[in-house]
Amino acid sequence: MARPANDPLSRRERQIMDVIYRRGRATAAEVQEALPDPPSYSSVRALLRILEEKGHLRHEQDGPRYVFLPTVPRDKARRSALSQLVQTFFDGSTAQAVAALLGEPGSKLTDEDLDRLARLIDQARKEER
Repeated sequence: MARPANDPLSRRERQIMDVIYRRGRATAAEVQEALPDPPSYSSVRALLRILEEKGHLRHEQDGPRYVFLPTVPRDKARRSALSQLVQTFFDGSTAQAVAALLGEPGSKLTDEDLDRLARLIDQARKEER
């Protein structure tokens, strides 16, 4: 029985999920081919089974092979992962997380990015009132 998709993922599991989200669906061979420094085919199959048990993937049979699909839309998974990151590393403070991202040396924001952030901040202020 699949558990809810909220178990933390290992680095390799995250890589596999990224491959499947990018492709929309993938076989074990396609996942293996897309991974950096790929593990053996049997290791990929074992990781896919674990991701299925954790509730992150499901499979469909396509002839003799299984095709794996995500169970949660990428934007929902992204929000959940971000929320977990903010809780874990920033004591639940969105402001601290945003400040850390903006303070990164490589975070070059365009005027368009800054305008979008300003609109989001204005919207958050209005919702607080």
